[in-house]
Amino acid sequence: MEEPGPAAALPEGRGRDERSLEALSLAGGGGAAVTGRQLSEGRRATLASALELEGTVLREGRLTQFVANNLERRIRLSGAPRGEPPAGGGGSSIPAIDPGALQDVVALAGQVAAQVDELLRNVHCGLQALTALSVGCIQTYRDGVESLGEAADLSIRAMYALVARCEELDRAMQPVPALAKRIRDMKGTLERLEGLCK
Repeated sequence: MEEPGPAAALPEGRGRDERSLEALSLAGGGGAAVTGRQLSEGRRATLASALELEGTVLREGRLTQFVANNLERRIRLSGAPRGEPPAGGGGSSIPAIDPGALQDVVALAGQVAAQVDELLRNVHCGLQALTALSVGCIQTYRDGVESLGEAADLSIRAMYALVARCEELDRAMQPVPALAKRIRDMKGTLERLEGLCK
């Protein structure tokens, strides 16, 4: 595998990373010139040893993982404009907070709080209305049950009174069969008298 020469054109981010890794490998290998497969193997070994100086190297079979030290600072450096030194001189830098943004956040928080208060008031009013409706329904059901009980009690009393009256009527009607028999006898006697008179 041929390595690009010093004047080869590389993509911006990748070329810079590869040039830095190449410099590290050359620094770790003492600048010795080898060719072919020995060059790639030697470069891989020197790259691994050089990467160990910059972070943690983990090997699992053919897979090699690299975790860089000071990753947050490296990300900030990669995002900083060219020619501008990083703020804080190597320490972690916190960007300045915009007072206007803070005022906007405070205003939005006030608006959200007011809307939440209004929502809670609406929910409270709705719950009160539902509670009043539920109480009215329960009272109506209670009144209906009470009136139904009273009506059933009155109906039972009226039924008992009707049964008592029927029993009295039955007792009062007991002489009627004997009276009917006497009337039939009298009618037969009258018929016989009429027959004799003819």
